[in-house]
Amino acid sequence: MAEKTFATRSLSVVRRVPVSLSLGGALLLVGLLSGGLWRPFADSDLYDTVAYGFPALQAGRWWTPITGTFFVSAPWIYAAGIPLLAAMAFLEARRGSRAAATTFAAGQLFSVLAASAFLWGASLLPWQWAQEQATALDVGPSGGLFACLAAALALLPSPWRLRAWTVFLAVLAVSFFYYGSLPDLEHVLAVLLVLAVDRSLRPQRVSVREQRLVAFVVLCALGAIEILGYVAPMTGPFGYSAAAAGSWIDVAVNTVVVLVVATALRRGRRWAWIIVIVYCALNLLLVVLVVGILLLSGAPGIEAEADADISSVLASSALWIVASVYFVLVRAAFRARPRAALGDAPAPTVDEVKQELRASGGGTLSWMTTWEGMSYARFDRGMVAYQRRSGVALALGDPLGPPESRAATVRAFVDRAEAAGLAPCFFSAGAATLAAVPAGWRSIVVADDTVVDLPGLQFTGKAWGAVRTSLNRAEREGMTFRLSRLGDETWGVRQQLRAISESWVGDKGLPEMGFTLGTLHEASDPEVRVALAVSPAGDVDGFLSWLPVYGEGAIRGWTLDLMRRRDGGFGPVMEFLIGASARQFSAEGAQVMSLSGAPLAHEYPADAGVIADLQRRLADLLEPVYGFSSLHRFKQKFHPRYETMYLLYRDEADLTRIGAALTRAFLPHATIRQFAAAGVDLVRQEN
Repeated sequence: MAEKTFATRSLSVVRRVPVSLSLGGALLLVGLLSGGLWRPFADSDLYDTVAYGFPALQAGRWWTPITGTFFVSAPWIYAAGIPLLAAMAFLEARRGSRAAATTFAAGQLFSVLAASAFLWGASLLPWQWAQEQATALDVGPSGGLFACLAAALALLPSPWRLRAWTVFLAVLAVSFFYYGSLPDLEHVLAVLLVLAVDRSLRPQRVSVREQRLVAFVVLCALGAIEILGYVAPMTGPFGYSAAAAGSWIDVAVNTVVVLVVATALRRGRRWAWIIVIVYCALNLLLVVLVVGILLLSGAPGIEAEADADISSVLASSALWIVASVYFVLVRAAFRARPRAALGDAPAPTVDEVKQELRASGGGTLSWMTTWEGMSYARFDRGMVAYQRRSGVALALGDPLGPPESRAATVRAFVDRAEAAGLAPCFFSAGAATLAAVPAGWRSIVVADDTVVDLPGLQFTGKAWGAVRTSLNRAEREGMTFRLSRLGDETWGVRQQLRAISESWVGDKGLPEMGFTLGTLHEASDPEVRVALAVSPAGDVDGFLSWLPVYGEGAIRGWTLDLMRRRDGGFGPVMEFLIGASARQFSAEGAQVMSLSGAPLAHEYPADAGVIADLQRRLADLLEPVYGFSSLHRFKQKFHPRYETMYLLYRDEADLTRIGAALTRAFLPHATIRQFAAAGVDLVRQEN
């Protein structure tokens, strides 16, 4: 069966990418017959007959653009060409065999013929590089493969298309300007052909974030050219120079400086932009001084007889001057103030947030936005509660305020967070916020909110047997249910609750989680209610805390937060507490009771993708500590309906920072030692 499956899959691949596979097979066959697989083909007597280039066409060898395509000059190039063949296969699978074959053929022939024509004209000038390359020959399909790679990058979704193209062009430019051999020229021409004919690559307006990313890549490319000058001679079209005298320490220091400044540019820091502009200005001054000195000394300019080092310096400075045009055009992107308030108005106080919740209502998690550690961004009456963690503006739940203002609030918060150099995201947001985020944003399901509708709730029928049994047993054993405020309870009861909670925390190896999981401190809010299960002896066997859910000026429901039980106490205490709470809330006229969503407990379909697989592994890792899945199964006893809760973010590039931000938001007081100890315990339990 396995062999049959493998054969079926292989046949499917062959049917989808026959042109790419045929080209790869032809290259290997020619390499085998010519010996190019194990020795440099450039040393072969056949090389001059089949190789293409200006000398071949000048000598009348018109067939060389075709024959030279199937030979490779050195064995290592076969391995280097595998990614390019993979890009061609991707293009073929997405756009069809005809499109892939046309792109390859057009790119290959154009790059070979256009390079020959360019070098023919350029060699008539006093340009040493052009004169040397006009005598060179080349073999290989790299021109066509680079055209296919460029066309494949155009098929990537936004914003990855712009990012891939930015990095691709930067690498292409560094290779051409610093080394500048005949193959490098062919690659540039093949890519320019794709840029000219592919309409999807027309210039488009990009976000502030993408402007910063382009600046990051441009600076890294310019820095790479500077650093290459220490380790290898420059042989590109702008001149020749020997490797600069200097130690590896010089290279390391320059690399660190470039990376630090480039990273600050990516984060929108003004000081980094100023440093780059100053450096560009110094390069402009250097060009002016060098040209002036050459003119005054009667030197003929940058030509074959000119000093090689001066040529390379001028070339590098010219690139910095060209780049400075971009840096000036996007200067507004580098005004990030990461500590600045994100709202358009002064941030509201917690009391003002509570007042807005009472007036306009909110979701089942909305009261959590009033907890300590939250910051607020106000946009007219709309508000976003968030935490600033690891370079992320981590918003909790849906925006607050009138429902009609929430879409505008989402967009304003995203814009202000990006302007501050932060990665905006919404954690545990609902469908309305999902519809309001900018086009192209990604979403991950992080939990399913478990909501019980209270009007007409009756614990009748077989489905409610477990809850009904717990209520009946509690009555027989003399358990007492009490719904009150923590501040109204006696000192002795509060001490019991604290002891139960501390015992629970002590068993976990990690401190109590935060962000969407409260503690006794949050339960002490006068608007939060606590449900107590008291034994006949006066012992508290378990307790819950309930957060208010406002709507239309009144409380419309309650959200479960804390769940704690005493070891050795009443067995089904949680079923008893939740069932008795639901019964009383229903009698008071509440509409809904949310049992909250268990993080990382969402059930995904088999084809949900890589992100879902990552969440499954994380859930399996944390299950022995926090029991998210078992908690989710427990809540199913109350037959809730489910409302999906999402993590909303710009794209996958933010996930690393968001993961770090969520870790610190949920476990703000955990130490590295506690994380390590929990990891050891998890490994033991898995083994």
